[in-house]
Amino acid sequence: MSRSLGAATVRLLEKSRKIPTKAALVLTPSAVNQVKKLLNLKPEAIGLKISVSQRGCNGLSYSLEYASKKGKFDEVVSQDGVKVLIDMKAQLTLLGTEMDFQESPLASEFVFNNPNIKGTCGCGESFTV
Repeated sequence: MSRSLGAATVRLLEKSRKIPTKAALVLTPSAVNQVKKLLNLKPEAIGLKISVSQRGCNGLSYSLEYASKKGKFDEVVSQDGVKVLIDMKAQLTLLGTEMDFQESPLASEFVFNNPNIKGTCGCGESFTV
């Protein structure tokens, strides 16, 4: 079984901002570097897997875990030498999303800049589409 890496922050983007992409998800250079670091810690993993679940005060929440194999309906995003697998349930909520990794003195986390969401909770962990 895969080990969960926890939840991620979601940010609502202004409707006028479009992220041009052919992929379901685009990773920033910072996110690519962090995914590489995480995968070096777990060499048997083929990538990170993003899934969505019913949770939080606003309805949905993303979670990240190590992926040991590709599921039948998983979407695979390969970018700059890393693979991110997207669970079937999360695919529509992630279309056109930018995945970033941000560090501050108090936190380090993946942040999903998502143009599809209609609202987020105060902490940014859960969202609605």
